[in-house]
Amino acid sequence: MQTVHLAMLIGYLAVMLAIGLYFSRASKIRSGEEFLFAGRRLPRIVLIGTLLATWVGSGTVIGGANFAYNYGPLAAMIFFGGTPVGIIILYFAAAKLRKLSNHTIPELLELRFGHGVRMVGAVVILLAYVGITAYQFIGGGYIISLVTPLSAGQATALVAVVVTFLAFSGGLFSVAWTDFLSAVLIVFSLLAAVPIVLVAIGSPAEFIAQLPESSRTLSGGLDFMQLLGYFLPLLLLILADQNLYQRLAAARDAGTARKSTIGFFLASFLITIPVAILAAGASILLPKLADPDAAVLSLASEGVLPAVLGGVLLAGTLAFIVTTATSFMLSVGGNILYDVYIRHTKREVGDAARLRLHRLAVLLVAVLAYGMGQFFPTVLDLQVYSYTVYGVAVTPAVLAVLFWRRVTTFGALASMLLGTVTLLVWEFGLDKPMEWNAVVIALPAALLGLVLGSLLTKPNEERQRKLAEAMR
Repeated sequence: MQTVHLAMLIGYLAVMLAIGLYFSRASKIRSGEEFLFAGRRLPRIVLIGTLLATWVGSGTVIGGANFAYNYGPLAAMIFFGGTPVGIIILYFAAAKLRKLSNHTIPELLELRFGHGVRMVGAVVILLAYVGITAYQFIGGGYIISLVTPLSAGQATALVAVVVTFLAFSGGLFSVAWTDFLSAVLIVFSLLAAVPIVLVAIGSPAEFIAQLPESSRTLSGGLDFMQLLGYFLPLLLLILADQNLYQRLAAARDAGTARKSTIGFFLASFLITIPVAILAAGASILLPKLADPDAAVLSLASEGVLPAVLGGVLLAGTLAFIVTTATSFMLSVGGNILYDVYIRHTKREVGDAARLRLHRLAVLLVAVLAYGMGQFFPTVLDLQVYSYTVYGVAVTPAVLAVLFWRRVTTFGALASMLLGTVTLLVWEFGLDKPMEWNAVVIALPAALLGLVLGSLLTKPNEERQRKLAEAMR
């Protein structure tokens, strides 16, 4: 345990709690709309930061580092490639998303397909997002346990309390501003670490020369279908991620939403490229790591980086984990409030009541996520399936709402069911033949169901009209 690392983490947590307290004041948050969308007045620079921190979180710094450690920096850029490709598509959809201003993805699905599709979408999102939150609790606890006397379980509980407070107190106001600060912190630490690691290896030429032969190739030793199986899940998730949609809806106007995606696109490379280099560098400097998930973090904990920079890197990674967790808690809390409670009780709920109910939903999510983390220690593996389920069950239908007028309710349901069933059969029934990730089989099945189901039935003209009016 290094005192510098501990001081950095304590300082970061103190700043985050102070921001949460500031935005928890009644003068800042007056309604459920402001709690979820920050009053739809986030400035561009903050919106870019919150988009970046919401998306490029622990999955990049921990999961992406694992991939780069094992397969090399070039293959890692293909793994990360779904992010910039997805952002380009979001650029063209940003104005539509800002105009639609739905509270949740299932609300958007109901607008075009009706109540049944909304409920299927809500179930998928609830299962995926609660599980993702559980993994963030565990990941944050892992970092704190590295630099404190706390056990992993105690540290996980501490992270759960801090995350819940941030999400409960200020809603998207506090989450957006902590996201912005976290993005600045992690970008600085990653960029500063790259030259230090390259010098420790010898030079950029030595870095390339010392990589295993397969890690110097574009495929990293994987075949095309295996590599595609790692590329697609990130792409599919970003294209329909409820968190990102809600942040674009929180922009001051449609122009700010679209321009923010440009900043998001450029800023993403400031994280993915350094992570690929640092994790590959760790495979040279620390070739016998027991857990490749810690490839980047180990550069700090093993003393490769100076103590201060290592502390900033650990704090920055914890920052991304915390902000990712708060984002998912806030988002899935909206699903519980709008897709379950309000939709089924059909009661008139005022602004103050929505705020209270949303906060209660956030607390419920925290309890469920913490419990899942205690009873399912392999939650990371479960989340790989959750990401793919989300991508094949929700994304095709959402993109069809935005870009294909001919899509029908039957087509959307067929897509969701075929994609999910194919995924489960491939992963669990057949045990992933040829080591192909299920997405390469489940996505074509989902698209086939969407297209054939829509062409064999007629679209609902009344819903088409309402959607067109909402997009004007």
